[in-house]
Amino acid sequence: MKILNKPSTFGLIVGSRGFFNAELAIQSRKDLLAKLDYLKYRTIIPDENATPNGAIETYADAKICAEHFKKHQDEIDGIVVVLPNFGDELGVVHTLDMAQLNVPVLIQACDDEDPKKLLLAERRDAFCGKISVCNNLYQFGIPFTDTTQHTCKIDSEDFANDLDHFSRICRVVKGLTHLRVGAIGARPAAFHTCRYSEKLLQGTGITVVTVDLSDIIARAKGLLETKSEAVEQKLADIRGYGTIGLEILDENVHKQACWSVALDDWMTENDCDASAIQCWTSVQENFGCATCLSMSMMGERMMPSACEMDIPGVVSMVGLLLASGNPPGFLDWNNNYGADRNKCINTHCSNFPKSFVGGDIEISNLDVLGAALGEENCFGGIKAQVKEGPMTYFRMSTDDRAGKIKSYVGEGAFTEDPNTIQGGSAVCEIPELRKLLGFLCKNGFEHHVAMARGLHGKVLHEAIDTYLDWDVYYHE
Repeated sequence: MKILNKPSTFGLIVGSRGFFNAELAIQSRKDLLAKLDYLKYRTIIPDENATPNGAIETYADAKICAEHFKKHQDEIDGIVVVLPNFGDELGVVHTLDMAQLNVPVLIQACDDEDPKKLLLAERRDAFCGKISVCNNLYQFGIPFTDTTQHTCKIDSEDFANDLDHFSRICRVVKGLTHLRVGAIGARPAAFHTCRYSEKLLQGTGITVVTVDLSDIIARAKGLLETKSEAVEQKLADIRGYGTIGLEILDENVHKQACWSVALDDWMTENDCDASAIQCWTSVQENFGCATCLSMSMMGERMMPSACEMDIPGVVSMVGLLLASGNPPGFLDWNNNYGADRNKCINTHCSNFPKSFVGGDIEISNLDVLGAALGEENCFGGIKAQVKEGPMTYFRMSTDDRAGKIKSYVGEGAFTEDPNTIQGGSAVCEIPELRKLLGFLCKNGFEHHVAMARGLHGKVLHEAIDTYLDWDVYYHE
């Protein structure tokens, strides 16, 4: 996804109040710009001479800043408000209200240096001013994100971490509200669990682009009959991606390469960021390969792809990708793990990206479908157990009965506990797993879930709870 390859761009507001020492605002502006430059963020802020002390206090200042932001509205991912002193709450809120950027907002307030240095020339009172700013944002209906500490120094590690957290929130919000998803094929007839509402998704900014599977099959068949540099390159990519057994015929690897190129071409032509695919049984019966490997390789390139035409499932994968920066996997909540009620086995055929597995992979025939449809028609499954490490899980769903989008998110860990499931598998340890599963069952969630390496549940929860009009349950 393009959004992952560029640094966040923040609009900056340095709030101030006239009877405080002007040097506090002047120096804080310099410190803020230096900090963000060091952390490789881009910034949009009015010229330091556009307002007194380069800060925002009056309504006139707010107009200048809002106009400047509007000129750069396509660039700005979020707004960072810094209070070097008490600040003027109306200056901040009028800027945001007039700019109407509808992007996430972070509110930071600076520490007073020393309890013994609270004379008027030295004191900040940002501790108090932040409460007033947040009160006015609440009154105006402008959502915002708080810092970890109520006040902190601009050059602190706390603030650097807050900026990273906020940047991920901005990425999730922008990515999910400007998303184009390819719906490649029809939902498998038996999978009512994969039904969804395009209209509810469109209401949040997610566009679904549809194509009949026969279109992709026809493209792939055409590639079988021609000499193509793209197919030759894809063959090389496939053989470098994982281990392929000697029993696999070259012609089946070639089919897989043609299928992958056909998918890639359609995705590019339609400017899609992610996809869900009718992965069985038509492609096996009418073309003669599995589509899991193609999906895995797209996922490794930061273009998630979900099985069984599960469009909300791939949106969930995209959310995790935006929050974590790591290729997500798509799994079933599948088996209990013996008598340990906080562990379970999650699995799929599979389309796990190599980075999600965290180690070497085998590329082979599908096991279950291969037994039913013929192994010669089912090359392209990823076989591996996901390596241990912290993980985040996430699922969003369109609830047509309630007319809303709902979701859940939480954190856990992949473990090295053994299992004998074929295909791709992950043994997961999740605190209070029974409570989570009870929530899923009671609220009509699907058996599919997206997972990614790293702990990023708080990013997703904040992005959804504060900025997206979705219901969200954060499991702890």
